[in-house]
Amino acid sequence: MKPALPNGVAVVVLGPGGAALGQRVRGLLPGARLFGPRAQPGEWDEAYDRVMPLLAELFAAGRPIIGLCASGILIRALAPLIDDKRVEPPVVALAEDGSVAVPLLGGHRGANALARALAEALAGDLGCVAAITTAGDLRLGFALDEPPPGWRIANPVRVKPVAAALLAGEAVALVEEGVRADWLRMGSVRWADSPHPPIAKAMGPPLSRNAGEGARGRSPRAGEGLQIVVTDRAAAADAEALIFHPPVLALGIGCERGCAAEEIAALVRDTLAQAGLAAGAVAAIVSIDIKADEPAIQALAEALAVPARFFPASRLLDETARLTIRSEAAFRATGCWGVAEGAALAAVGPEGDLVVPRRQSRRATCAIARAPGAIDATAIGRPRGRLAIIGSGPGDPAWRTPEASAMLAASDDVVGYRLYLDLLGRAIEGKRRHDSAIGEETARVRLALDLAAAGSSVALVSSGDPGIYGLAALVFELLDRERRRDWSAVDIAVAPGVSAMQAAASRVGAPLGHDFCAISLSDLLTPWDRIRARVEAAASADFVVALYNPRSARRAARLAETAAILLAHRPPETPCVIARNLGRAGETHRIVRLDELADADVDMLSLVLVGSIHTRLIAGDPPRLYTPRGYFDGAPAPGPAPGNQ
Repeated sequence: MKPALPNGVAVVVLGPGGAALGQRVRGLLPGARLFGPRAQPGEWDEAYDRVMPLLAELFAAGRPIIGLCASGILIRALAPLIDDKRVEPPVVALAEDGSVAVPLLGGHRGANALARALAEALAGDLGCVAAITTAGDLRLGFALDEPPPGWRIANPVRVKPVAAALLAGEAVALVEEGVRADWLRMGSVRWADSPHPPIAKAMGPPLSRNAGEGARGRSPRAGEGLQIVVTDRAAAADAEALIFHPPVLALGIGCERGCAAEEIAALVRDTLAQAGLAAGAVAAIVSIDIKADEPAIQALAEALAVPARFFPASRLLDETARLTIRSEAAFRATGCWGVAEGAALAAVGPEGDLVVPRRQSRRATCAIARAPGAIDATAIGRPRGRLAIIGSGPGDPAWRTPEASAMLAASDDVVGYRLYLDLLGRAIEGKRRHDSAIGEETARVRLALDLAAAGSSVALVSSGDPGIYGLAALVFELLDRERRRDWSAVDIAVAPGVSAMQAAASRVGAPLGHDFCAISLSDLLTPWDRIRARVEAAASADFVVALYNPRSARRAARLAETAAILLAHRPPETPCVIARNLGRAGETHRIVRLDELADADVDMLSLVLVGSIHTRLIAGDPPRLYTPRGYFDGAPAPGPAPGNQ
């Protein structure tokens, strides 16, 4: 069983010589991002100015790192930050020619697995080898502190002495209570016999199951040498054996709407304690799909650090024959005879057993079922759907925020206008893409909500900031207007982006340095009379004005009318910015006078910034604009626009 590879790895390239290999490595790893030097343009996801501060920042943030560089560079950058090996992220040095992958830090937190994955993928044509130096991996064939996904170590302090004993060739027994630890048996260790696990004095009584393998069902006694025990039973933290909890328990939860998280947590805590079961052996919290947005269930899953998965009522109805209690109230409310027991049994499958029948508090129920082997939580039920409304910025990947990039990387489906998705390039490779034409915004949002309601993780992409003339408002408008139960259950997050007016302002200086407003001149959704009233108000209040959708073929005269309104309140030489294709190929930006704006070359790919009477122009190459942060008596008049020079 291979360990899971870390997600969101930062692949750092120092120059163009490693660009091709960096792109290849990025494609091998889930959610990886490619970092390259800004001074040497390439297909980077993110560009940096200085590599040493970048490496330190990534490491401090806990980000896994693969550096296509000499080991010494990574060592010098990270040495001052090295502290606790139990929490440090994995760091791997990959030779620029791909010949060797060296795990430098976090070997048992993913670095060894990364190095092996790189060696396996690059061995054919580059002859890559993984330079693994951790003794356990080399001599035993496994790492005790890097169990498979879902497995938990109950007492990590026992890893070191047990590993040391194994490396010294001492006798260590492997006791498997009901579940085989095949990942330990794949190594080179010959385990000693030990029918009596010494942890019995710290554990509850054994629970019955179909087959009583290992030590389950006996009356073990203490003091029989070093042991590794695989069990779903609870054990004291100071137990002498090294204890692994396999993910074999499914914890079924039913509750009333709005049940307090504290009530469910207390019910689960008491149920596990009375049954003598370990929370570390819980693979997933499971329930019916109408509870996918129940905050208390999500809080329980977060507290136990396991996924929450959900089943439709029809699937729980299939488990009716195995229920210990049939509830008329549950059937009337959900369409199945029991939520907690039904969900737990559905999760463990036909070979699993109900080991703790339904227990009840005032507003909640829980039940526990055990599977015959480790449960893959990603393969049962479905998760709560997630919709990330992402602002991709004007187009340049460097202007996309790390939060938006992370949400995009975590998505399975990507929905958006065709051009905006094209601009994302490699960031959406391998994802299900749903693109549509301009003008189909409502259908686009409906599709994104439907996909998320079905359990998918969806990214809905807007350019700029999704909350500024973007799709975020439309999402919440549809939720508010239609009140669909399945849409309301979706977990929704909004990631802001760099807006077009911010991008345009940055290109010419700081024209938004004081009060400003944004107005769209498109009258598709807003009557022109209302738009004109807003322009007049902004003009009289002396706001710097950002004009979105300034001119189209259908409404060619609207920009001229807007300019005339503004000219009635500010001087003709007031500087204006016309920025087109911001952050994309063919970007242009120029400064004109307000009295030139009506006849300027402006289209729907443009954004216009109109200065206030206090906006200043600094002559030079290039000229710069700024609006002072405060208005003072005796402030100088605005400088001339380029046409007056």
